[in-house]
Amino acid sequence: MTIDRFQYSPWSFWDEADAAVHAAQRAAQQELLDAHPRWRFGQRCFVSDLAAVDADELVLGDGTYLAAGAYVTGTVRLGRDVSVNPSTTVRGDVVIGDATRIGAHTSILGFNHSMDDPDTEIRLQPLTSRGIRIGDDVWIGSHVVVLDGVTVGSRAVLAAGAIVTKDVPAGAVVGGNPARVLKWRVPPVDPLRDRLVAFGERVRADAAAVLDRSWNADAARFVDRPGVAPTLRAQCDAVELADLLQGTAPAQVPVAALRTLIDEWPSDDGTDPAYRVLCAGYALDLLGARFTRLPALDEATALLARLEALPWEADAWHAGHWVDSFGTALLWSRQAGAPVPAGYAEALFGWLVTHVDPSTGVWGSPAPETGMLLPVNGFYRASRGTFAQFGVPVSHPERVIDTVLAHATDERFFASERLDACNVLDVAHPLWLTRATGHRSAEVSAVARTLLHAALERWQDGAGVAFGPGDEPGLQGTEMWLAITWYLADLLGLADALGYRPRGVHRPEPADALS
Repeated sequence: MTIDRFQYSPWSFWDEADAAVHAAQRAAQQELLDAHPRWRFGQRCFVSDLAAVDADELVLGDGTYLAAGAYVTGTVRLGRDVSVNPSTTVRGDVVIGDATRIGAHTSILGFNHSMDDPDTEIRLQPLTSRGIRIGDDVWIGSHVVVLDGVTVGSRAVLAAGAIVTKDVPAGAVVGGNPARVLKWRVPPVDPLRDRLVAFGERVRADAAAVLDRSWNADAARFVDRPGVAPTLRAQCDAVELADLLQGTAPAQVPVAALRTLIDEWPSDDGTDPAYRVLCAGYALDLLGARFTRLPALDEATALLARLEALPWEADAWHAGHWVDSFGTALLWSRQAGAPVPAGYAEALFGWLVTHVDPSTGVWGSPAPETGMLLPVNGFYRASRGTFAQFGVPVSHPERVIDTVLAHATDERFFASERLDACNVLDVAHPLWLTRATGHRSAEVSAVARTLLHAALERWQDGAGVAFGPGDEPGLQGTEMWLAITWYLADLLGLADALGYRPRGVHRPEPADALS
């Protein structure tokens, strides 16, 4: 028996190889870890000497192995007991759960080339990445190709040779080119899944009509709803909706013109400057562009003074709104490779961590007139632009869940006839962000199911969804409620049934990593 056998068949390495070979593998792994601060390996992993690994970030759970010929680049996180068999490629933004088996010669490609400009060679156009998410206990056969943007549910099977271009439901067996459901390894039993499938099909079929309804041809601008003036928010919501439901930019205006329109929108039109950083930045990102004039970043000491001056007790939502803009301005500067003042991120995150109320997990206090509405809504805004956007764990996650669940029982805001997009999103996202704790999971699921049923009732054909009671359907309400629906469905393990996944301002994945 020689080490060469284990390069190609690593699964028995730790049980059958001798102690000297074990020591050599441990030493080789330690050398890799010393050279790559963002790599982490669990116990009893194996990395073949013949694997080509050039990842920016690499996480291997216990018992996971990379066999000879494996090619791994990008940001790759693999759970426990994942097999990356010979000549398998895993590239881009890829997260794979526990006990997933990947056959030889498979390609999992979490990025793509853009091709918007036909006059520019493909090789010179920017890369895009929606990322790939694969659940637990998935069997991926040999010679499978999984393309960017796909989510594969747990316990699914991808048959040998499958070309997977769309999300795969949990428990499904798919095959072919393009892959389709052939049968079920674990048949779906939740009737809500069928309702979500129908809802996703309905909103995608209606997307063009919703966008046409809000297109003001005379102004050559989008409006939130007919009869109101064009706003920057409306242009951005149109971009988000077209990307979410159609996988492209809005058809009403050329992409280049829309990029310029959003980037150069007049600053004196009344748009909240914090929203400009947020919605315009993400809309430009979806359009493959960046601000030509980046939002200014304070020096760390000035940032701390601004944080201290925010109205955390009187209006925690307003305070969180500004924190969201501080974090998002940091994001766009980092994405553009622009200088960031020394200590900016440390000041921002450090202030939030040291000023949060450990008994509630949020900032601010309840008020007799509004209960915990402003602190909970402010937590969503502040955490979205910081902890969620940069993949940093929140402080006191179990207390956040306690606070949000208690708030969700407040009939002043959560009676079915009083629901609005802001209040529901600001409950759904914090519960989703803290879901990994498992704290009070049955209660979280119950709240998610109740709110999800209410959300699915709101769609109006040809118009979309109204923001709140008494409102007319518009782009803002539609975009927010579709994001809400995804987060609530994901809390129930059913988001794959919708057939869409937020990629813009409400994207579930971190947009950047501070490390």
